[in-house]
Order: sequence, then structure tokens, then C-alpha cells
Amino acid sequence: QVQLVESGGGLVQAGDSLRLSCAASGLTFSMYSMAWFRQAPGKKREFVVAVSRTGDRTYYSDSVKGRFTISRDNAKSTVYLQMNMLKPEDAAVYYCAARLWFYSDDGERYGNWGQGTQVTVSS
Repeated sequence: QVQLVESGGGLVQAGDSLRLSCAASGLTFSMYSMAWFRQAPGKKREFVVAVSRTGDRTYYSDSVKGRFTISRDNAKSTVYLQMNMLKPEDAAVYYCAARLWFYSDDGERYGNWGQGTQVTVSS
């Protein structure tokens, strides 16, 4: 059974950095594109970034481009999200998601989700 476990969330100040991790198990990790989504209270789930199976292609939302960096280590079955220059509007629960083969910015296309990790950014 596929399991995705996020970690690394926390409370930071605006301008600070955080690194999220998502450890995957129960799947052939190199066959899955990975993505991060986030959801703030009272808001719809929002696509953040995705990475291809080999890590050679990425796709960022405009809201995080230039500040966030996604990477993956297929040997460790882990995907990372380095978040720099955090803003209060980045505060949300961050979820990682896995999709067989190709990535998408549509959460409905992902069948595997983690439980989420909370990121809080104080101004």
C-alpha cells in the first residue's frame, strides 16, 4: 500500500526558510511524478510545484516561482520542497502527492496523498 509521509513543517517568520520532505513507500518511486499542493483554511487546495520521474523537469506555480525549489532523491524515495523567502500567504497545510508517470497541476489526477504538514508564517 502506498504511503506518503510529509515532515519538516513548522512556525517561521516571514523571510525565513523551511525544507519539507515527503518519504514514499509501497510504490516504485521512480515511476511516479511527484507534486506538492497546499491548502489554507477556508481556501481551495492549490497546486504548488511538480517534478518529473527523473527530476529533470519541474513545473512551478507563479506564486512560488523563484522562491521554492522541488527536488527528489529516487534512491531514498523522497521528494523535497525547499521554501525560501516565506510569506504569510504561504501558510497552509502542505501535501505531497504521487501520480504514475506524468505530473499535472490538477489534484484530481493524483491518486496518492500524504497526510500533510503544517506551515505557519508569522509577519
